[in-house]
Amino acid sequence: CIKANAKSCGECIQAGPNCGWCKKNDFLQEGEPTSARCDDLAALKSKGCPIEDIENPRGSKQVLEDREVTNRKIGAAEKLKPEAITQIQPQKLVLKLRVGEPQTFSLKFKRAEDYPIDLYYLMDLSYSMKDDLENVKSLGTALMFEMEKITSDFRIGFGSFVEKTVMPYISTTPAKLRNPCTGDQNCTSPFSYKNVLSLTSEGNKFNELVGKQHISGNLDSPEGGFDAIMQVAVCGEQIGWRNVTRLLVFSTDAGFHFAGDGKLGGIVLPNDGKCHLENNMYTMSHYYDYPSIAHLVQKLSENNIQTIFAVTEEFQAVYKELKNLIPKSAVGTLSSNSSNVIQLIIDAYNSLSSEVILENNKLPKGVTISYKSYCKNGVNDTQEDGRKCSNISIGDEVKFEISVTANECPTNGQNETIKIKPLGFTEEVEINLQFVCECQCQSEGEANSPACHEGNGTFECGACRCNEGRIGRLCECSTDEVNSEDMDAYCRRENSTEICSNNGECICGQCVCKKRENTNEVYSGKYCECDNFNCDRSNGLICGGNGICKCRVCECFPNFTGSACDCSLDTLPCMASNGQICNGRGTCECGTCNCTDPKFQGPTCEMCQTCLGVCAEHKDCVQCRAFNKGEKKETCSQECMYFNMTKVESRDKLPQPGQPDPLSHCKEKDVDDCWFYFTYSVNSNGEANVHVVEIPECPSGPDIIPIVAGVVAGIVLIGLALLLIWKLLMIIHDRREFAKFEKEKMNAKWDTVS
Repeated sequence: CIKANAKSCGECIQAGPNCGWCKKNDFLQEGEPTSARCDDLAALKSKGCPIEDIENPRGSKQVLEDREVTNRKIGAAEKLKPEAITQIQPQKLVLKLRVGEPQTFSLKFKRAEDYPIDLYYLMDLSYSMKDDLENVKSLGTALMFEMEKITSDFRIGFGSFVEKTVMPYISTTPAKLRNPCTGDQNCTSPFSYKNVLSLTSEGNKFNELVGKQHISGNLDSPEGGFDAIMQVAVCGEQIGWRNVTRLLVFSTDAGFHFAGDGKLGGIVLPNDGKCHLENNMYTMSHYYDYPSIAHLVQKLSENNIQTIFAVTEEFQAVYKELKNLIPKSAVGTLSSNSSNVIQLIIDAYNSLSSEVILENNKLPKGVTISYKSYCKNGVNDTQEDGRKCSNISIGDEVKFEISVTANECPTNGQNETIKIKPLGFTEEVEINLQFVCECQCQSEGEANSPACHEGNGTFECGACRCNEGRIGRLCECSTDEVNSEDMDAYCRRENSTEICSNNGECICGQCVCKKRENTNEVYSGKYCECDNFNCDRSNGLICGGNGICKCRVCECFPNFTGSACDCSLDTLPCMASNGQICNGRGTCECGTCNCTDPKFQGPTCEMCQTCLGVCAEHKDCVQCRAFNKGEKKETCSQECMYFNMTKVESRDKLPQPGQPDPLSHCKEKDVDDCWFYFTYSVNSNGEANVHVVEIPECPSGPDIIPIVAGVVAGIVLIGLALLLIWKLLMIIHDRREFAKFEKEKMNAKWDTVS
């Protein structure tokens, strides 16, 4: 928005959809140009522009005509005129477009049942189609019968074509002009295109007139079918086309001539795309060249004609390529004698009508359009595929989301109209485009306002729009005075040779400061001497991110100070675990503890490598004051009066955790090896309080008798155990000796016997 350098509110809102204009009279700082009023909405609010003073007009949409799509069944008693049937909704709307802001609306399409159909059968009557003509002669009533299953309102017409009536396409000898066929064949004179039967609901009349047709002939293989298609498309009155489904069946067994081929016959004038039928005959084939494929596509689309190419197998590939170039067209394979033409038409019609493709006319300069389709079975698409839906049956409803965006305002400021329609259908959506290129406040401007230096401009939207020949923020100068040296003197600071501090231009005796590439960086001041980006920095941020840079000086947010706003006044980071700032052993400076006691260190002065704990530190003083003993008994009154002491009866009466003041629970031994309990806390006023249990817990002396008895009993028991062990060992030894004696005794007895 800033880079747009907008001089007025209208220029500003055209810079982008997020740009707003501040119309507050005193919004600009000294030295700021008028274009500084244009910025994104958040920036304007941050600069102090009230929301009610920000001009930010938005686009809108308004539906003017919104008839519901028609629900109608085939065979219904109610017969509606074609123009009374609605297949597309809405029909008319107005879009107000702001540059860069899309306006989106939904379009609904529903294939109506029993929708009228006009079918025109265009047939090649060159000699090779002789057997086909016989089958087509009964086409009228047969096709009527089949089409009644689709619609109750069907009309059919017939036309034929051969070739341009000049050499080298036909022989121009008198005999050949009368009968171009050889031998005894009776053929009609060659012609380019003939409308045999305009569209009619009488199938018998079709059979009658087609039955009177005769084959003709020509010299070359390609035929002049494109001439015939062009005349069928543009001669709506003669053919009898209605605003209904229009089908053109093109039947041939040959290729086609197209633009440029007419040079062979000396025809160089391009086809003019106009109707030239006289007495139902095309009379200008010798004067105008064949139409180009693009020209045919344009005319077929303009006249909502869907083409069915009924061609023989030999030319399928050629006409399939042609089909890819012509929207809403189909190709069917024609049997050698056209016996399958009815089924071919039915199949091609079903194929064409099962697909809806949206197209729009030429868009105004700077306007773009995008489509998103919501088709059957949850199939969604965008971009080019978003224009169409396939596999639609009669009665199915599909939706499209269409977004229209203006990328610039029209130079003449006039409204534009675009139309969107489904290919092959006459119904369309008419969209009136109105462009939001000016602000509301501009219409409220005061011409020749006194606010613009004696009426030299129009005061609108908080700024002056100068009359021709006047410049300056307040139109106070004429263009003749701009480069005056006298004017430059007003743009120099005292004792300085720099004009506008080299940060701006001197216009009309006033400095207009330069714009920086970074739009957040601004020069300001009477001489452009100030800026908001050259203040002291901390951690790589201007004013440490804790203040605003004004004229190269930081204005700090609350709780911050210092030249770079890097000094925090918040003492919370200095709070020690005992609730004291810096543990009572330092001062909090810029959110960091400066420990005054050299023994203590750390972020809150709580770390002391050589210090005792709280309990051990105060143990001797508590002992001397509560029990009048301990190492400090003699110096108690001098060293230990720094806390308030309260005695309690038991440990349960000591203060418990959860109170406001930080609390330490202690258990220490006195000189008599007795345990005494106390708590130590410091309140918000820095006063130390000690609560001590008045009676220490001393261990009782040992009971001698149980000890002596235990010792004696132990000795006796040990002696008995030793005796038992000795006795057991002796028994084992005696038994071994006795067994040995018995054995020796037996040995001696045996010796005596022997």
